[in-house]
Amino acid sequence: MSALERRYRHLLRAYPADYRHDRGDEIVGTYLDLADPRRRWPSPADAADLVRGGLRQRLRAAGATDLIPGVRLAALLALTTAAFLAGFWALVEQNPPPAEAGLPVFGPFTSTGIVAWLTWLVAVALVLVAPGRPTRVAVAGAVLVTGAVLLVSPVAGLPRPPLLVLVPQVALGVLALAVDAHLPLAARTLPTIAATIGGTFAATAGNKLYWGSYRWTSEQLLPAVGAVLLGVALLLAAGLAMRRDWRGSWAAVALLTPIGLLSVHILAGAVDGLSGAPRPTYPTMVGAALAVGLLGPLVLPAAVALHRRRQRDGAGQLRTTPADPCPTCGARR
Repeated sequence: MSALERRYRHLLRAYPADYRHDRGDEIVGTYLDLADPRRRWPSPADAADLVRGGLRQRLRAAGATDLIPGVRLAALLALTTAAFLAGFWALVEQNPPPAEAGLPVFGPFTSTGIVAWLTWLVAVALVLVAPGRPTRVAVAGAVLVTGAVLLVSPVAGLPRPPLLVLVPQVALGVLALAVDAHLPLAARTLPTIAATIGGTFAATAGNKLYWGSYRWTSEQLLPAVGAVLLGVALLLAAGLAMRRDWRGSWAAVALLTPIGLLSVHILAGAVDGLSGAPRPTYPTMVGAALAVGLLGPLVLPAAVALHRRRQRDGAGQLRTTPADPCPTCGARR
C-alpha cells in the first residue's frame, strides 16, 4: 500500500464503518486514479471532499438528513441578527463621550467597535450582491475583525465595546459562515433590511443614546434580540414540523449558543437573584457566558446522537416512514 493510499484511507474514517466496508475500496480507488502518481499527500480539496462526504453519510445514517439544511437556515437567521446589531451599534458609535468627561475615544467615535461594525455592514452588502464565497470571506473577515477588536484594543490602550457585546457577535458570525450560497433574492435582502432597521432604531432613540449607551443599552437590547431570535426559530420549527420537515428544529438547536450569549444578562440575573442581589454582577455574567460558550456547542452533536438512537429499531436498523426522507439520498418519498 502506497503512502498516498494509506492517507486516503485515514481520511475515509470520516465515513461510517459499514459504508467504508461496502464502498471504501471504490472511493479510494477513484481518488488514486485521479491523483498525480508522484503525489504523496491528498490535496486539500480531496481531503475536504472526503470529510464533507463522510459527514453527510453519518448524518444520513443517523436519519438526520435535515441537519445541514437546518444549519443553513440557522446561518441566515444568525447573519440577519448580526446585521441588525451591527446597524444599531454603528449608530451608537457616533455618540462619543464629551471631551470634558476625560474618557478615551477612538477618533470621532466611541470606541474601536466602529471598525468591527463597518466590516459587518460590508459583509451584509455582499450577501445581497455577491452571495457564496465572497459573502463567506466577508463574514469570516468580520468575525476576525471583531475578535481583533476584542483582544487587541486593551493591549493598545484603546476603548472597545463591552465583552458581552462582542462575544455574541462573534458567535453569530461563526454560525453565519454556513449561510447557503444559493439563497433566493428575498432571503438575501433580510440582512440588509435588518441592518437598516437596527440603524433606524438607534437613530430614532436620538438623544436617549449617549456615550454610555453600550453598557446600559446592551442590558435591555441583547436579551430582547435573543428572545426575538428564539421566538422566530421556534415558530419556524413548529411550522416546518407540521410538514414533517425538521430543518426548523435543527436550526433552533444550532442557534442555542448565540441565543444564550445574547441572554447572558438574564441568565446571570437568575443566578445572582438566588442570593438576593438586585442585579447581575459582572463575574456572574462572564461565568454565564463561559458556560454557554463551552456547553452550547455540545448540544448539537448530543441532539444528533439522541436522534439517531430514537430512529433505530430494536434490530439497530433505521426506522423510516413514507413521509421520511430517504436515509441515502435525502429525497422525500
